[in-house]
Amino acid sequence: MYKIKINKIFVFIYILIFSSCIEFSNNKVFSSKEKFYKVENIHERDIILNTIEPYETNEMVFVRGGKFNFGSNNGLDREKPESEVVIQSFLIDKNLVSVEDFKNFVSQTNYTTEAEVFGNAIVYIDSVSMWQLVDGATWEYPLGDFKSPAPKNHPVTQVSWNDALEYCKYYNKTLPSEVQWEYAASERGQKKNQLYYWGSDFMLNNKYMCNTWASGYPDSIGFQDGFKYTSPIGYFESNSLGIFDMAGNVWEWCYNWHLPYEGNLQKFNVELEGRAQRGGSFLCNPNYCHGFRLSARSATSPESSLFHVGFRCVKNITN
Repeated sequence: MYKIKINKIFVFIYILIFSSCIEFSNNKVFSSKEKFYKVENIHERDIILNTIEPYETNEMVFVRGGKFNFGSNNGLDREKPESEVVIQSFLIDKNLVSVEDFKNFVSQTNYTTEAEVFGNAIVYIDSVSMWQLVDGATWEYPLGDFKSPAPKNHPVTQVSWNDALEYCKYYNKTLPSEVQWEYAASERGQKKNQLYYWGSDFMLNNKYMCNTWASGYPDSIGFQDGFKYTSPIGYFESNSLGIFDMAGNVWEWCYNWHLPYEGNLQKFNVELEGRAQRGGSFLCNPNYCHGFRLSARSATSPESSLFHVGFRCVKNITN
């Protein structure tokens, strides 16, 4: 591992600001055969209708597999093409991994995150409208160790993809694929004809449905939902499956690389290379980053830690 050098910061910040959904990547290695994100379809007769393995129903949701339209022909180029797939059943965390959850993991394993090894992590400094590598920024102090610690009931941030995967593996879980994430977020595909799981309007009955900046970035900030940064886990309404924070709050790491979907011949720019992320964050706004749409995707390099990126886990089910 290495500490990112200062002379790389300005290139890094430039890419973050001018990519469409605040994305960044470096140090990605693909096989020469990896040109597309290939979706593994199963036969509908092979769908597991229920799970006999016991699980904590207050922590996870059983998502019965089925057929749905993955991707979107009406979204950004990176979300195309839309294709019908059949997905296997799986279990997914109801909630994002919290600061308290991650603290318990660290206490049990003595795990050291990559941000702690590097000595810094990425924060948007709104007072100067700049992204910066902040010394001392970690999962405990996501804005820097000179700021207040992260509330224990908020989603953990400043964890890299590598950190998130280690957490999942410790609990015999893994990170969701983009197909699993989109299937669960869209309520088993039933809401794919709309922008968000609650409908196609940003607000519902004059009520904010997720934690996002209503206006602002990068010139000013308008957070009218009550939260400038992260919000408590479960503060906003869940979708009909009982899964919380599938829109806004923090981008969520997914397992797969962010590649064009099979059949999409475009070549992604370097800022779109990395491990995939879904869900958008508190920074998002329809005017510049519509990341909390059901089909929206982003990416960051697997060793990067950011103050608006977290994760949840899934458990795959097999016959």
